[in-house]
Amino acid sequence: QVQLVESGGGLVQAGGSLRLSCVASGLTLSSYTMGWFRQAPGKGREFVAAISWSGDRTVYADSVKGRFTTSRDNAKNTVYLQMNSLKPEDTAAYFCAAGHRQDLVLARPYHWGQGTQVTVSS
Repeated sequence: QVQLVESGGGLVQAGGSLRLSCVASGLTLSSYTMGWFRQAPGKGREFVAAISWSGDRTVYADSVKGRFTTSRDNAKNTVYLQMNSLKPEDTAAYFCAAGHRQDLVLARPYHWGQGTQVTVSS
C-alpha cells in the first residue's frame, strides 16, 4: 500500500554535503505534510525537518537550522533533504515520514520509510 523509500545516504567527511531523497507511492503526496527524522545508535528518534503540503512552510530542528534544507516535488511524489556542512554528530539513520496536512511539525506521523544511513567522519 503506502511506501516511502529513502535513498542518498552514505559516508562523507565533515564539512561535506549529501542529498537524501524520499519517493512515495500509494498516496497522493500533496495531501500530506512530509519530513525527516533521524536516529543515532542507542538514541531515540529525533525530529529533523518538515515541509507543508504546498511547500510554502518549513520547520527545522535547531541542531540543523541553517545547514539542512528540505523541499518537495509533488508531481514527482518526492521529498528531498539537502544536508550541507555536515558534522560527525549528524551521523544517524535518516527516516522519511508523512503526516496530516495540518500536522506541520509531524508530531504524529502516519507513515515511515525504512531509513537510509548517513555517516560523517571527522
